[in-house]
Amino acid sequence: MKNKKISFVKYIISLVVVALISGGLVYWVTTSETFQSSSFSRNDLYKVHALYDDIKENYYEDVDSNKLVEGALKGMTDALDDPYTSYLGKKDAKKFTDSLSGDFEGIGATLTIVDDLPEVSEAPVKDSPAEKAGLRANDKILKVNGKKTKGKELSSVVQTIRGKKGSTVKLEVERDDETFEVDIKRDTIPLESLKYEIDKKHPAIGSIEIASFNENTAKELKDAIKSLRKQGAKSFVIDVRQNPGGYLDQVEEMASMFLKNGKTIVQFGTDDEITGKSKASEKLDGGFKVKEPTAVLVDKQSASASEIFAAALKESANVPIIGTNTFGKGTVQSVSDFSDDSEVKMTVQKWLTPKGEWINEKGVKPTIEADRPDYAYLPPLPKDKELKNGDQSDTVKNLNKFLQALGYETKGDQFNEQTKQAVKDFQNKHDLKSTGKVTEETSTAIEQSVVKKIQDSDPVYKKAIEELTK
Repeated sequence: MKNKKISFVKYIISLVVVALISGGLVYWVTTSETFQSSSFSRNDLYKVHALYDDIKENYYEDVDSNKLVEGALKGMTDALDDPYTSYLGKKDAKKFTDSLSGDFEGIGATLTIVDDLPEVSEAPVKDSPAEKAGLRANDKILKVNGKKTKGKELSSVVQTIRGKKGSTVKLEVERDDETFEVDIKRDTIPLESLKYEIDKKHPAIGSIEIASFNENTAKELKDAIKSLRKQGAKSFVIDVRQNPGGYLDQVEEMASMFLKNGKTIVQFGTDDEITGKSKASEKLDGGFKVKEPTAVLVDKQSASASEIFAAALKESANVPIIGTNTFGKGTVQSVSDFSDDSEVKMTVQKWLTPKGEWINEKGVKPTIEADRPDYAYLPPLPKDKELKNGDQSDTVKNLNKFLQALGYETKGDQFNEQTKQAVKDFQNKHDLKSTGKVTEETSTAIEQSVVKKIQDSDPVYKKAIEELTK
């Protein structure tokens, strides 16, 4: 069997557009030789062959042979009950391939099918419309533009959500026991993998935020560290919160920079057997090492390659990991092509931490627990309806919590005189028309103010600063 590495563009689009597979452990494409040599002659497939013949010969009307075969292939991958394993027929595979060229325009959310419904499987891309609208991992998409999604093909749902920059898509979302609607304006999805700066209050600390592990992220990290060192950095905060993953080779090289040569980065296995290990080496990192004190920030949206990075630094370099339990994505996928351009994306092995722990559905436990305030996880306010005095609902309850976070004395699920006055005070402060009613303009301004407060008061980042300045 011949192997070749999946292209960067194809991987990253599969991450943020089609999302039939998770984070960056999709690291090879297999050619179709194996599939071409397979046939229905094997004894364990006799029922499939027999049913195919029976339908072709006895069904009351003509049946498309290709449709039967496509259904059988899809049925086999569906039977695995694995959201990261799926079959893409020629038509859907072409849509997938067509989405790979040029800039990607959409909302930047990763979807998979769970219990017949599309679900946001990982954190939205940083600074994407989906993130700004408040979508989170495990949100279920019940409707797209008023049309139900239950039972629909994932590729069909994705194509409906995608669209031209500047256009709007309306989603009905279910989160836990709450249902809400959100209008998201599509945009070009930012695929920047890394940004960095010297901490404004602590000029000896360099802050590096890694959005994903892309094709060149290891080089970007080296360049960032070199630049920060020149600016006076003596220690580093590496932030992989909301990072859904990326290339395996990139996270291996990046982790190797922080580990002594010979230390384990990650292990691979099937069932209970360890089949391979990746260790820090000069071959991986080119001799570039980071020996300065470092802290890594994680959250429940840090997935896949982010978890490999965090676990490697935690277990093999004693670097403090600060935040909450991570997402828990501990499997590896491959992409295989059929000769007719259809594809299978399949889980082929699992990865384990240096100490041999499989973190799947458990996540990496932080060394130091810290989290954003509860209001950081509230669903967004509606943009398509007005909230006013006399209203009572869970949405009003969330509004009151947002206002409370901004320093106003509001509570409960009622839009009362207290809420109305708080809204008027907020509107006056932000040069909005003082009506005491919450329209799209006011709700957007409230959310933006809350986001700024979360960023300015970030307790997880502050905890890292405390660790590095002890």
